Amino acid sequence: MNKYESIIIVNPEVDAEGLKALEEKFTGIINENGKVESVENMGKKKLAYEIKKFNEATYILFNFEAKPDSIVELERIYRITDDIIKYIVVRKEN
Repeated sequence: MNKYESIIIVNPEVDAEGLKALEEKFTGIINENGKVESVENMGKKKLAYEIKKFNEATYILFNFEAKPDSIVELERIYRITDDIIKYIVVRKEN
């Protein structure tokens, strides 16, 4: 298993309960084929440029271990989740 870091940028109109639900949803998905090491809600930040007509958004950072083939499925679910306006998954050096 490899170590990964993933940041999702969430629609700023999502409330605290919605953010918690997203955190739990993706923690569960990652734990199916790996192990979440940490989740950090980095709060609302101003975006460097406008994304989907938003000037600010909430950032959530996931650090986890997973099998490389499970990343494709995770990214697919990120793409189809309406509240996520941008995401990235990066493999960390061991």
